Amino acid sequence: MQKRRLGRNGPEVSAIGLGCMGMSDFYAGGDEAESIATIHHALDCGVTFLDTADMYGVGENEKLVGRAIVKRRDEVFLATKFGNVRAPDGAFLGVDGSPNYVRAACDASLKRLGVETIDLYYQHRVDPKTPIEETVGAMAELVRAGKVRHLGLSEAAPATLRKACAVHPIAALQTEYSLWSREPEQEILATCRELGVGFVAYSPLGRGFLTGRFKSSADVPQEDYRRQTPRFQGENFDKNLALLDRVEAFAREKHCTLAQLALAWLLAQGEEIVPIPGTKRRKYFDENLGALKIILSADEIARIAEALPAGAAAGTRYVEQHMKALNL
Repeated sequence: MQKRRLGRNGPEVSAIGLGCMGMSDFYAGGDEAESIATIHHALDCGVTFLDTADMYGVGENEKLVGRAIVKRRDEVFLATKFGNVRAPDGAFLGVDGSPNYVRAACDASLKRLGVETIDLYYQHRVDPKTPIEETVGAMAELVRAGKVRHLGLSEAAPATLRKACAVHPIAALQTEYSLWSREPEQEILATCRELGVGFVAYSPLGRGFLTGRFKSSADVPQEDYRRQTPRFQGENFDKNLALLDRVEAFAREKHCTLAQLALAWLLAQGEEIVPIPGTKRRKYFDENLGALKIILSADEIARIAEALPAGAAAGTRYVEQHMKALNL
């Protein structure tokens, strides 16, 4: 398994991770037995980096991951997140980065995961009500207490990341990045490189859109969260589908799937970038892992980026309310 380091002096992880969110929440078609089998298969293949969060399934995803790794903890680099608060019925209650909440959230995650230490603990969204120095200060206390090994932030602005690094080393910034979500290229990636912070790319396949499996909006199940997101709706969907035609030719040239091409392109953007494509099925995991075998030339990388340029995707990443919580 190829490895990459999270940051200048951070931990080494598999070059591709496994996002576990869809196993418990947001995407239709969950199957716990297949999800656990997928996690075990990932570990068998040398993928060590597992990503979850306390909000996924209102804690249920952490429990699932915990059950999957109970006898294989030493093989796993385990990442989870706090900060997005949800009610027992799943309703979103806002973002909380207060020190007391940080401590309570960590203890709850440790219990659900069934572990003594979290390898990478992220603040899932920045709390505008709490200075980042206070939040990271509380997270640093968890490191000193042995409950957490490394710290991370998610969807944080460059200025916030700088303030956080002044309090405690930040191993990774997790932000959406893919062929149709290129915003990190504007400033965030450069800041991470300057500060020696690793970059973890979530939704590297555009929530499945960049796999080419959705040929019409009707292909998205009724109960699936993606039906509520702008890029999967109406004219936006049709426009985005047309964009895929531009890159599918490249996939045929490389004798790979569209998903593999999208991941290979992302991996080629920098050695500090670790994508965490999510899947709950072994067959799609194997497809994603195949991206590591695809070598793109500098010319191919440029041509793919030109075919699907920054800002080309129709619609925002999230609904307006959730867009306000990004890049704070």
